[in-house]
Amino acid sequence: QVQLVESGGGLVQPGGPRRLSCAGSGLSFSMYDMGWYRQAPGKQRELVARITRGARTNYVDSVKGRFTISRDNAKDTMYLQMTSLQPEDTAVYYCNARLSVTAYWGQGTQVTVSS
Repeated sequence: QVQLVESGGGLVQPGGPRRLSCAGSGLSFSMYDMGWYRQAPGKQRELVARITRGARTNYVDSVKGRFTISRDNAKDTMYLQMTSLQPEDTAVYYCNARLSVTAYWGQGTQVTVSS
């Protein structure tokens, strides 16, 4: 059974950092392209950052220069280092694993940016 488990969410002050983790199990983690998505209240889920199995990365424009996606295949874990967080970054953050037409999702972790 494939599981993706996000952790690291919580309440963060504006301008602060936060690191999210996504631990995978039940899949050949290194073979998958991985991504972080987020969904704010009343909005559609959007891609935040993606890292391919070859470690190529891409980001949505709104987080470029502030967020860094990485992966540790030895630990079957992906990370999202977030800095300079703003209230508009408030959302549920989801981990995604994709290989061809197969995709898996985590349950999400809430990040709230507020003073």
